[in-house]
Amino acid sequence: MSRRCDLSGKGPLVGNRVSHSHHKTKKRQLPNLQKKRIWVPEVGRFVRLSLTTRTLRTVTKLGLFQYCKKNNLDFDAIVGR
Repeated sequence: MSRRCDLSGKGPLVGNRVSHSHHKTKKRQLPNLQKKRIWVPEVGRFVRLSLTTRTLRTVTKLGLFQYCKKNNLDFDAIVGR
């Protein structure tokens, strides 16, 4: 499973941990991904997606179809029609 949001495309960030003595080591900050089943009334069925919590809040507020329309995403490809 890739650690990437299915809708927004957000993925891991890379940076440095800096110790007190200023030694630097690589670290990864992973997105807060959640697997969710979302009801899509336009299609009449559930769709399983891996979403960040930020995207999930927006999809809950707008709906999946409106989110795709607003962000110029292909709704049919996401739903799998």
